[in-house]
Amino acid sequence: MTLATLVVSTALLQAPTLPLTASPTRPLGTLREQAAVEQEWLRYRLDSVLPRLMRQYHVAMWVVPMREYNEDPVFWSLVSATTFFARRRTIYVFYDRGPERGVERLALGGTSQGGVYDAYHAKEAIDPSIGRRPELVGQAQWDLLRRVIEERDPQTIAVDISRAHAFSDGLSAGEWEQLEAVLPAPYRGRIVRAERLALEYQEIRAPGMLPAYRRLMEVVWGVIDTAFSSRVITPGRTTTDDVAWWMRQRVNDLGFGTWFHTDVDVQRRGRDLSDSGAVVIQRGDVLHCDFGITALGLNTDTQHMGYVLRRGEQDVPEGLKQALENSNRLQDILLAEMRPGRTGNEVLAAALAQMRAAGINGTIYTHPIGDRGHGAGPLIGLWDHQEGVPERGDVPLVPNSWFSIELQATTPAAEWDSQGIRSAQEEDAELGPDGRMRWILRRQTEFHIVK
Repeated sequence: MTLATLVVSTALLQAPTLPLTASPTRPLGTLREQAAVEQEWLRYRLDSVLPRLMRQYHVAMWVVPMREYNEDPVFWSLVSATTFFARRRTIYVFYDRGPERGVERLALGGTSQGGVYDAYHAKEAIDPSIGRRPELVGQAQWDLLRRVIEERDPQTIAVDISRAHAFSDGLSAGEWEQLEAVLPAPYRGRIVRAERLALEYQEIRAPGMLPAYRRLMEVVWGVIDTAFSSRVITPGRTTTDDVAWWMRQRVNDLGFGTWFHTDVDVQRRGRDLSDSGAVVIQRGDVLHCDFGITALGLNTDTQHMGYVLRRGEQDVPEGLKQALENSNRLQDILLAEMRPGRTGNEVLAAALAQMRAAGINGTIYTHPIGDRGHGAGPLIGLWDHQEGVPERGDVPLVPNSWFSIELQATTPAAEWDSQGIRSAQEEDAELGPDGRMRWILRRQTEFHIVK
């Protein structure tokens, strides 16, 4: 596969206009405006990303059946922003009719999702006389699926079964048993597990997502900058829990969600507070947060460092600055190793070798991000697996994907009697269509300061 086949055309790089009514209280506009933007992203992914992936992985038909409240992980990347759950049972069918006619998109039992699917229903599935017998409605959908398959006669039928990737393992045992039962014998041998199809469909970003995501990250930076300041923290009184909950509340007040509870912790000279609960923040403490927000079906993941000035101090001690500089250097090393075609494990091994050669004591545990916080795609280490991650780390990087560059470097500080300062940073970056890594917004190079 060449890089050229993955480069997005100039026409498709035109992003939908962001909401015109955006304001400090509604940074991304109204929910209605956001839904319209998300619909354009959905259309792009179905029109452009999906056909290419089906042909790349030799999939003639992709069948994605599911039931309400037991949705396939790919479901939320296949539907509009106004659809929260599958309706009773929904079976999505994608059939490649070739480059000229494109991929046919059918929703059996579902809606057209704003016109991006042809919604099909068997007569029995909508007959009010059997409305109280859902087992007949469900069987009618399976019968309809069988007819769809027989009429199109696909040579391969992909399903979402995977031992390694949760994003490609959405076909439940019950749905699989019913699918097997309804398939005519000749088609059972055509079933394939196209794990990379589901994985990369969820991994690859629509170009129009980038400006909206950058705006999301501006909000993240603003919240952290306020949280790690005297506007929120009073040394000797404010606890780490107080700051975490302030951040959660601020996100909620702005109309955003979170995909994990905000974490705030401290490092203190002469003390090990790593296993402590709510800690009262004191002057001279090093602050750290892990913070992620959710909006427009996208998720961020950010870790920043802060410092509480001692009385008489005007700046962060030099030893602490060196700690942050070392984690910045490790970020540079990692980004330089992240190239399309290399697996997560290959990137990890190369970056760790460069890290050791530079004399940095650190760990790398970087992950994809996008539709989910811990997103689809290759893992580049886990904090407790610096030797690499089997299978999940063996996936190659692809252009038009995003990563949370998550890592830490520990540096002894002279001002703290050579106690190690753990500078843990996390910042979101993109592997662009040109195959180069770049920060989506920017990265932290100076401490947030509480005066």
